[in-house]
Amino acid sequence: MKVTLKHHEELGPLVRATRKCQGMRQDDTAEGIGVSENFLAKVERGGGTVQWQKLFQVLTELGLRVEIDVPDAAVALLQEQDRMRGAKR
Repeated sequence: MKVTLKHHEELGPLVRATRKCQGMRQDDTAEGIGVSENFLAKVERGGGTVQWQKLFQVLTELGLRVEIDVPDAAVALLQEQDRMRGAKR
């Protein structure tokens, strides 16, 4: 099921629910992923100061993917910027 997140605080409960559905304890999960239990707890609470690299490490290890619905106009702009960079080379 795809879930659209509107705020960073909404990600934490999804991480926690996924971990619990997999029957994993917080301390064991953190150790297995290579992050501190304190960090994983911050992720699960939706802490705003979470380090992105570690956050994606946690998400990947739990089998969660982040999908972003990008407006067509933004995709077109990025493609145009890529073409412009390619033309300058």
